[in-house]
Amino acid sequence: MTGPMGMTRRALLLAAALVPVLAPGARAAGDPYGDLRRRWLAIALGDGYDPGAEPYASRLAQLGSLARDFSATMAPAPGSLWTGHPFDPPAGITFSYGRLWTMAQAYVQPGTGTTGDPGLLAAVLRGLDHLSATVYNPSTSRYGNWWEWQIGSPRLLMDITAALYERLGDDRIAAACAAVDHFIPDTTLTDYSGTSTGANRVDLCRSVALRGVLGRDPGRLALARDALSPVFPYVTRGDGLYADGSFVQHTWVAYSGTYGQVLLDGLGRLFALLAGSPWEVTDPARSNVLDGVEHAYAPLIHDGLVMDCVNGRAISRGYLRSEDLHVMRGDHYHGQNLIAAVALLAGGASEAERQRWYGRIKRWIERDTVTPLLTAPQFAVADLARLHAVAGSSVPAAPERLGHRLFPAMDRAVHRGPRYTAALSMASDRIAHYECGNGENPRGWHTGSGMLSWWPQGARSDQYTDWYWPTVDWYRLPGTTVSTRRLADRAGGEWGAPKPDVRWVGGTTDGRYAAVGQHLKGLGSTLEARKSWFFLPDAVICLGAGISCADGVPVETVVDNRNLGEGGSPALVRGRTWAHLEGHGGWVLPRGGELHALREDRTGAWGDINADGAGERRTRRWQTLWLDHGTDPVDAAYAYVLLPGASRAETAARAADRHWLSVLANDAACQAVAVPRAGLTGASFWRAGTVGDLTASAGASVLVVRRGRRATLCVSEPPRTGEPLEIVWDRPVRAVERAGDGVEVLSADRRLRVRVTPGMACATHECEVVLG
Repeated sequence: MTGPMGMTRRALLLAAALVPVLAPGARAAGDPYGDLRRRWLAIALGDGYDPGAEPYASRLAQLGSLARDFSATMAPAPGSLWTGHPFDPPAGITFSYGRLWTMAQAYVQPGTGTTGDPGLLAAVLRGLDHLSATVYNPSTSRYGNWWEWQIGSPRLLMDITAALYERLGDDRIAAACAAVDHFIPDTTLTDYSGTSTGANRVDLCRSVALRGVLGRDPGRLALARDALSPVFPYVTRGDGLYADGSFVQHTWVAYSGTYGQVLLDGLGRLFALLAGSPWEVTDPARSNVLDGVEHAYAPLIHDGLVMDCVNGRAISRGYLRSEDLHVMRGDHYHGQNLIAAVALLAGGASEAERQRWYGRIKRWIERDTVTPLLTAPQFAVADLARLHAVAGSSVPAAPERLGHRLFPAMDRAVHRGPRYTAALSMASDRIAHYECGNGENPRGWHTGSGMLSWWPQGARSDQYTDWYWPTVDWYRLPGTTVSTRRLADRAGGEWGAPKPDVRWVGGTTDGRYAAVGQHLKGLGSTLEARKSWFFLPDAVICLGAGISCADGVPVETVVDNRNLGEGGSPALVRGRTWAHLEGHGGWVLPRGGELHALREDRTGAWGDINADGAGERRTRRWQTLWLDHGTDPVDAAYAYVLLPGASRAETAARAADRHWLSVLANDAACQAVAVPRAGLTGASFWRAGTVGDLTASAGASVLVVRRGRRATLCVSEPPRTGEPLEIVWDRPVRAVERAGDGVEVLSADRRLRVRVTPGMACATHECEVVLG
């Protein structure tokens, strides 16, 4: 049985106490605004759960305790509502509304110990009146960070007003609506540009829609609904969701994990709120958002975390100075918020989609052993109730989907094999080296310099969670090639400003294997290099060439840098051309070279990399492996193979096997490998040329995978010129079984010759053949 927006019968029962159920397309009778307000409260506060049962009872008790503390310490003054928390710093007003929202929730929620407490209500009203009179009103001109005035504060103010609506009186409701009208005028939503795009646009629409409900204003509701439409279509530049699954915010930053989560969560709430009302979201392009759950977001989630390569400056947040200091804001925190957003959005999905999503969520719930998702401390009871409903459903947990996913529009790649999961982070003139801003992430300089993060299957997924960013050596991020020239905090500028002047970044994949390359130019450096990665189910082959620099300092390629935790001491065993780290995996140098190793303890605090970070300092042990290219290298190169999850014996055997891998080329013109037993040949053609039996007429990424008498040729054009190029595979071909979009077969006899018209998206173009 289904209800509004495809909700299951169980979900309807959870919402029935507060929400009048409407079938899709139906119209609310009586008072539609009151119905929508009650529906919003069911979404925001949850219902249908037992407040006396865990995990709800302790969460509600904690909410009440915080509310009592906030009420007791409130001290209205001309520039603040709480002593020591002035309105002036970034988000100071939002901070105050956040505390009032906690107090309002404790007043209306059951089981908090302050439910219906008149003293608590009086304190909330006093705080609202103070903010309205002194700072957040139509006579105030905004200053500082725009986000506080247009997103952070109005979102909380509208939630508080909805929760206490019947106790505020007409004047307070009118004042709240007037403030939102002032700080989010109609013009903010009529022009899709600047800060009113992507996830920001959804947040703005959320406040305006609720303002329309609370102010009984159909025009504002219609404006909010219609202003969502520019969010839905795929974009080809700037902010938004791309057809390849990429999500970009702030024009140049890969942001699926944080801003992408905000977008999914906000849309899930608005879809559910407006379902069946005169303002229902019916734009057919909203299907792109629903499709994105599996296409854009799920590939970036691993065992409950979302990969830090799509978390932007949020990687620096960790422990912040706040009331919930015990909540660790790492990759698992962001991943769990994204999973909760998927559970929320499921109410607007088809039955088939919802079943698939539930299966994925149940898998993530089972796999997250770092911070169990069903008791994750960041969740209020509403999200907990939704997640427990999924966990208790009859849908079986879905198996992990193996294979490779390229996200060309945000210069990211994700690989899943039977033994490991990996994520690759690059930069180009489209995607920034890193983002800093608001005092966050001032040292993320090299996170786009080919950082390769990976997790062995069966190991705890806390490698990048456990105080990783406060204690890592920021010049030795795994997989990167860097000049050791010291950089100032925020080097290159804020908000995604530092972008390298390079185009050739991207790759091609058949869905199982991949060839990926990056033309690297260092941030604040003369460093230049070509880097390529060839992804296999059990290995990553890593090549570097054309490494040149004139900074007067050493240049290094960081083969790896593993976080061993608090005093961890797994054995590092080294052979002549290999190394193995117990519990992690192995590395092989097929062309030899000196692999340097360092085990050290490093100490840091989140406050070192985030202005709002806590000052508590902790120490973690690190195992670093690197190749030293010397000072001011000219045309240096490297080759190594990463074997995630491999045993010592497997690593040694792979190093001794001279027939497993052939490096066909490794220079500034081309990097190419062959793995005969896998039937694989991969090449990054940095310019026109020939290697082995492959020829490219221009820069291209090429992958050939042979399976018996059949083979697939995969081609993309990372330079993104859009100009046609020709690829020749000098192998006899009996027949062409399929030529994909953009592929024209010029000849298929003694050799295969194709013309590829690539477009501008660095998409993979395939040609399947039967070999002669």
